[in-house]
Amino acid sequence: MDSRKLFAIALIGIGFTASVHAEVISQAYELTMDQFTAPTTANSGIAFKECEDCEVLRMRVSAATSYTVNGKQVRLEDFRLAVAGLQGNEQASVTVLRHLESNTVQSISVSN
Repeated sequence: MDSRKLFAIALIGIGFTASVHAEVISQAYELTMDQFTAPTTANSGIAFKECEDCEVLRMRVSAATSYTVNGKQVRLEDFRLAVAGLQGNEQASVTVLRHLESNTVQSISVSN
């Protein structure tokens, strides 16, 4: 058997094995600023709607939650100031990453 064919078969086998063991551990939400309410403290929560007609989702944040504004990691206080300054900005977006098992927020990113 040609070594290239053997190599290709091996890669397919590795890919299949890896895909069998894949497990989803986080879920991301892409939001606009008007869909999102920022946390008030490090151990409070956030609220958002995935769509205009959707139910409000609430999730806990913790001291381990990271906050990012335009690619730069910031403290919660600075994050809240940035969010307040971006209210009404239709170009701004929020990405929330939720850990599924613990149902807690791992990170929140805002960009404009």
